[in-house]
Amino acid sequence: MLTWLFETLQKYPEIAVMLTLLIGFLLGRVRIKGFTLGTVTGVLLVGIIIGGIHIQIPGAAKSVFFLLFLFCTGYSIGPQFFQGLKKDGLPIAIFSFIVCCSSLFFCWAIASILRFDTGTTAGLMSGANTCSAIIGVSSNTINELDISIADKERLINQIPVAYAVTYIFGTAGTSWFLSVVGPWFMSGSREKLIEETRALEATLTDTTADEDGGIKYAYDHVAFRAYLVNPELVGDAGKSVRELETFFRRKKRVLYVLRVRRQGEVMVTPQDFVVRTGDIIALGGQRSAAIASESMLGKEVADADLLNFPVQTYNVVISCKTAINNPIKVLVRRPQLRGISVRKITRAGIEIPLEANTIVQKGDVAELVGIQEELDQAVTILGFKERVGVETDIPYLAGGIVLGTLVGAMSVHIGNVPVELSTSGGALLAGLFFGWLRSVNPRLGYIPPSSQWVLTKLGLHVFIAMVGLSASDGFLLGLKQEGLTLFLAGMVLSLLPMVVALFLSKYVFKFHPAIGLGACAGAHDESAPLLAVQDALNSKVPALGYTVAYAVANITLTTSGVIIVLLMHKG
Repeated sequence: MLTWLFETLQKYPEIAVMLTLLIGFLLGRVRIKGFTLGTVTGVLLVGIIIGGIHIQIPGAAKSVFFLLFLFCTGYSIGPQFFQGLKKDGLPIAIFSFIVCCSSLFFCWAIASILRFDTGTTAGLMSGANTCSAIIGVSSNTINELDISIADKERLINQIPVAYAVTYIFGTAGTSWFLSVVGPWFMSGSREKLIEETRALEATLTDTTADEDGGIKYAYDHVAFRAYLVNPELVGDAGKSVRELETFFRRKKRVLYVLRVRRQGEVMVTPQDFVVRTGDIIALGGQRSAAIASESMLGKEVADADLLNFPVQTYNVVISCKTAINNPIKVLVRRPQLRGISVRKITRAGIEIPLEANTIVQKGDVAELVGIQEELDQAVTILGFKERVGVETDIPYLAGGIVLGTLVGAMSVHIGNVPVELSTSGGALLAGLFFGWLRSVNPRLGYIPPSSQWVLTKLGLHVFIAMVGLSASDGFLLGLKQEGLTLFLAGMVLSLLPMVVALFLSKYVFKFHPAIGLGACAGAHDESAPLLAVQDALNSKVPALGYTVAYAVANITLTTSGVIIVLLMHKG
């Protein structure tokens, strides 16, 4: 039976790839005392094991999946990357770039001292910085070197060895360092940093101003309820909808009057509509705000017909100049957002604090809840509604990859030395550009978030599976020769740039400690340290420093895969 299975896997390598994905994902998700290998490492290790039966993988197949991964990665972070190059995001972008350059320097220095070969050094750079893309770009660069085919295969096979040995500490070690040592370094203790973070949250919330203090209460769990209006609320003469909503705001209860039933008839409620005693009003807003206001609103009633209006959820991509770089409290004052509740805002896939003074940036995605007509009005001043559906613009995707790889394949001679971006670097930059281009013109190139996830995850993991299957022969030998030394080198390379990052954050750029720790996590190109820091501080504030730093680090570290190979080859 085993003989038949081995022969089948050798004859049909596509089955081996899928089997590697199946077992690797399951292994990578196993959690032991809160620790996991991660799916990338799991797939790599399983591929190495299955590859022991000598499965031949076509090189072109690896490249196709890797290009899909790189393009979609760039597409997803394009708006945040270019936003980071502007005035407000520039300090964090420069910070992240310096940290990544320091990592490149430390990697070259460590590898030179320990006399690692080019492949081992590239894998060390990839694993210690948890940047899987370096595996692909460094492999492509090695293939372009003027050395024998046998030497190319040997060096490329060393990359996953070093990656597998150093990745685990690269993830777990930096998460521990930033969440435990980071707060102590930045503020003296975790407790003190928690207090400082709460103080920053208070400034974002802006609770001191009556007209703004309750804004955040409309953002949480949205509810729509009906109340029988009592005389204490509107008086004998009644109150207009505008007066009522202003009254609610002063009481720090952001509630909107959406409909009124009067003498059995349901009526719409423009701002000058006068609400009278005995009316039944439909209110929209945050559930706890409505509950806390029952004593002044009147008796809650079950009026299914009054509340039977279509409430929808829109995901709106922020792109309008009138909305960008404004705090949320300014946006929600605009008449086009009346009656709209904001559930959350995400930036590069990371949820950011939803507070009154949180600044909205280009490319942010706001989840809005309300009636369709009002949502349509809100979209006009915010940006564009994220399309729904599953259809990906394939010509945009394929065209972007073609243009990027053609540009990457062009060589520029510096003296007698040909220098090129490489097809992988071109695909990544094309993804950045085409992702930014769609944020400017939403009619172009729709790639649904679900498709981005599949193409990114599948592209990377299929590529890693093929790398593992191809590198099996040299893995155990490389691990035996450099295992302990590699692990220690990975520890040093993971932590040294984070030490530099903490010093830069505190003494040079002088970020708020919580935001600085988020920027440190972003400069490491990994979300696990961010989650660890947020958990330690019990706050989403670090996410404000993470997104731009992550976008810049993703590009810089990926590019370093080319640079480190060239440095080591010349050395």
